[in-house]
Amino acid sequence: MSRPAFYVTTPIYYVNAAPHLGHAYTTIAADVMARHHRQRGQDVFFLTGTDEHGEPVKLAAEKEGITPGELAERNYVRFRDLAPRLGASNDFFIRTSDAEHQAKVQEVLTRVKDNGFAYEGTYEGWYCPRCADFKTEREIAEGNTCPIHKIALTREHEHNWFFRLSAFQDALDRLFTERPDFVRPRARYNEALSFIRGGLQDVSLSRRGLGWGVPVPWDPEQVFYVWWDALLNYYTALSYAAPGEDLTGRFWPATYHLVGKDILKFHTIYWPALLMAADLPVPEHVFVHGFLLSGGEKMSKSLGNVLDPFEVIERYGSDALRYYLLRDVSFGQDGSVSPAAFEERYERELANDYGNLASRTLAMIVRYRDGEVAPVRHDAALEADFDGLAERVSELLDRAEVTQALEEIWQRVRRLNRYVEECAPWQLAKDPERAGDLDVVLATLAEGLRVLTVLLHPWLPATSAKLLAALGAPDDALEAARLGARRVARVAAIEPLFPKQAA
Repeated sequence: MSRPAFYVTTPIYYVNAAPHLGHAYTTIAADVMARHHRQRGQDVFFLTGTDEHGEPVKLAAEKEGITPGELAERNYVRFRDLAPRLGASNDFFIRTSDAEHQAKVQEVLTRVKDNGFAYEGTYEGWYCPRCADFKTEREIAEGNTCPIHKIALTREHEHNWFFRLSAFQDALDRLFTERPDFVRPRARYNEALSFIRGGLQDVSLSRRGLGWGVPVPWDPEQVFYVWWDALLNYYTALSYAAPGEDLTGRFWPATYHLVGKDILKFHTIYWPALLMAADLPVPEHVFVHGFLLSGGEKMSKSLGNVLDPFEVIERYGSDALRYYLLRDVSFGQDGSVSPAAFEERYERELANDYGNLASRTLAMIVRYRDGEVAPVRHDAALEADFDGLAERVSELLDRAEVTQALEEIWQRVRRLNRYVEECAPWQLAKDPERAGDLDVVLATLAEGLRVLTVLLHPWLPATSAKLLAALGAPDDALEAARLGARRVARVAAIEPLFPKQAA
């Protein structure tokens, strides 16, 4: 039986500075979705990478007295190395400086021009160099500033090539009407639709005199506007990610683009319009998440309020960071993060709720049954709590609701902890006549722990592998995530999964 493909992307990250927690956030969320769909036996492709062209990179390089290429080469390594440290299982890491990417960009945008959607003209408007974006009147903050970067906008007057975005007013309206789940969550859908119905204006396709970007093949004095170059990475990567094989037919259109709300306009309006102009299918979904806030502001390199994911990983491990970011901030909303909140979640939920459940379950089986789990049926008292859990988690992740899916699982972690207290196996162990009851309780705990660990694999991949090995049941396929689907026969005690940290 053939299974559907699943293609998920992060935005590609600007190399004008080192990565921060906000970059880790999107990458981790995409990885959770990719890992879950692999558990379902689907053909999965997960893409991330770096955006190395455009004015933000050029300006950052000039500030350091180096070339944009030198800055890109230095900083791309930091983003490339962040992914494996986060436990991300991306299938490819794209750079917009890749020759293959640039050639494909030129091919697609030439098709857009040949289809009649590019023309030469002059434009004057308010511009944010850090966003690399011309702002409409409704996007300008008080004092003629950028609402994202809090800097004064500049007045730009350019003669370059333009994309006929206005030609897609009706087509985009139809797309949103016919596919109400195209943009998620709903508030972001409404925001994008409002922008469309406010009237679309043509936008720059190229920049003159920038010198750092993909050359326009029919006008070599110009480079393509960085956003078109960057957006096309989702499509171009498939043509060369696998040596000697074009994956486009296998994975395009993308299932999910995960993006931050500051780039909503580009991904929900410009991007589908560009694809239509090039006669290409639009993605199935764009999920727009909120900002991680620190001190009430979005974490941003330019604002200087970032937290270093490498420091968190060094002390607590990548699984703890993965869990915290997708647990403490509901994916899709803005949310504050802090070291104190992280430590509280780590201690109360990872160390106590889950880590302690695992440690004492395995320790009791080793102590009372020498590590052997009796071949008895699990306690029917827990069946109602676990029935349909895997299906519910899948349903939520199909909507990119990664925080809500984690909450569904965590409710059962707490239920299993209550089961321990209700059954008090340490008391049963004192009564030889209740040996059969103890066998059922221990087998139920082992089986419940196994099911929850399979479901938690996308969020806690390193921890789940370690715990499933200790349970003697390494199968992490989703079909194993139900009571009785696999048998735990013998277990081994393990060191604490989330050790308490010294103050």
